Amino acid sequence: MTPHFEDDARLLPILAKVNAEERLSFEDGVLLYQTSDLLGVGYMANLVRERMHGDLTYYNVNRHINPTDVCTASCRLCAFGKKAKDPTGYTMSLEEVWHRAGEGYTEAVSEFHIVGGLHPELTLDWYCEMIRGLKERYPQVHLKAFTMVEISYFAKRMKISNREVLQRLIAAGIDSQPGGGAEVFSERIRRVICDHKIDGGEWLEVAREAHNLGLKLYGHIENEADRVDHLVKLRELQDETHGFQTFIPLAFHPANTDMAHLPTTTGFDDIRNIAVSRLMLDNIPHIKAYWVMMSEGIAQIAQRFGANDIDGTVVEEKIYHDAGATTSQNLRRGDLLRLIREAGRQPFERDTLYRPVVRTETAFTILT
Repeated sequence: MTPHFEDDARLLPILAKVNAEERLSFEDGVLLYQTSDLLGVGYMANLVRERMHGDLTYYNVNRHINPTDVCTASCRLCAFGKKAKDPTGYTMSLEEVWHRAGEGYTEAVSEFHIVGGLHPELTLDWYCEMIRGLKERYPQVHLKAFTMVEISYFAKRMKISNREVLQRLIAAGIDSQPGGGAEVFSERIRRVICDHKIDGGEWLEVAREAHNLGLKLYGHIENEADRVDHLVKLRELQDETHGFQTFIPLAFHPANTDMAHLPTTTGFDDIRNIAVSRLMLDNIPHIKAYWVMMSEGIAQIAQRFGANDIDGTVVEEKIYHDAGATTSQNLRRGDLLRLIREAGRQPFERDTLYRPVVRTETAFTILT
């Protein structure tokens, strides 16, 4: 049944645009965040979701690897990074990374998701050797590795261009990149939450370089306009490069950070972000509800508010759990199937590039 938007008639012009498949404006995005009619926003996001993906919800069998939590940055929103002299910090050896990858391999993992701190001593050669070693040992596994922040850090330490760093990592074996470190592009906000990281313009420029080299990307205290500005800038770059496959609205977890006085987001906040992202990012194919961050239940609800992906098995998640997440650190493939079906959607196993995965008892095949 089509809602009448009696709670907020201002949404009617936006509904008309959605039905006509017209692009929403910056002002439309701000209204979507400000309106009290969350169900109306969700209704429109679900229209777009089902127009693009029907009843399917995507998932994958993946494994997260965080080689080190030692980091030169001091981001106020982060509970993961440790200083080099911190006795609680860790840095894996190459052998440990390769071994850890194998520990999560029992379900025929199709993706390794690799991010870490900005380590002051590990070299680009070390990371290239890590990637080569993973590729040699697990040639069929897609390597999604290194955020724009890490690429820029490697380039500055080596005194070479971002493009050369990307070229060397591609030659070593990376297949795509995660979109972490973007936070919010507003410089006013970044000065408070992550002033040690590259700015929003630099993040977008590294992403542009990565897209031009053929890599695909996945991708506190901000206000509604800051959030919409972030989405519009991503949309503009996607118009240019078509390099983003997925957008993942990640909530801030304040526990154990320098911003622990701030409240956590609510489930309403999380599903609204999902819905607004789906409505604003008309040129990014997939919106992911990351169950580790928002809980399994909210990720299920999000499948009716614009999301069409629920992420994967993960196996071991450190970054959000260091910041107080209480969700499980891993799910089995069967758990993901159950969550999706309970949400009234049809599971679709994918690889990192959203190609279908077909499994037998002993192996999997990616259909190209």
